[in-house]
Amino acid sequence: MDGTDRAELRWIRSGVVAGLWACMAYPILILVHLPLALSAAVGASFGPALGIACVGLWRLIRLHQESFAAGVAAGMNALGGALFVAMVLVQMAVGVATPGGCPSCPLQGVWLGLDVAWDAYVGLGTVLFAFSMLRHPRFGRVFAVSGMAIGSALLLFNLYTFPTPPANAGLVDLGPVIGIWYFAVTVQMWRSLRWAEVAVSGERT
Repeated sequence: MDGTDRAELRWIRSGVVAGLWACMAYPILILVHLPLALSAAVGASFGPALGIACVGLWRLIRLHQESFAAGVAAGMNALGGALFVAMVLVQMAVGVATPGGCPSCPLQGVWLGLDVAWDAYVGLGTVLFAFSMLRHPRFGRVFAVSGMAIGSALLLFNLYTFPTPPANAGLVDLGPVIGIWYFAVTVQMWRSLRWAEVAVSGERT
């Protein structure tokens, strides 16, 4: 196994670790009351973790077959992660500047717009990743069909109710569903590490 092979496997392994952290950071940020600095650190870490996880997933997918869709999906989700970090930090900064909340504050529109932007990028990225999994031996139809359905619904719901979040407009918040799908994908990545080692070795023989 040469240096290129090892680098490929490092990306995939790093993707697994980063994906697990991203899947934990999101619910921690929403459900756990943390000091402001720690909340900001967790929120800021989500974007880079999502980006690294998606690059690792792209590299795992392309071991079977080159996939333009998976490459674009990795870029879309990385941009989505950056928008998520911007949204969270804007929310925190406005919350500090206006103690007690400001439901009618015009600045609320900034993070609502960022919320839809990040959902749009991740929704499209999810659809493209799912499409690229359709014939992949480690993912297949279950991951593909469910991912395309969830990603499409996330995208459509957010655009339909814009700028109001879908949950506040009588629809379903698909954020947790997307999170569960990516957690399942990350676990499958971890279970596919041995397959990746064999695939990389096979490409070099």
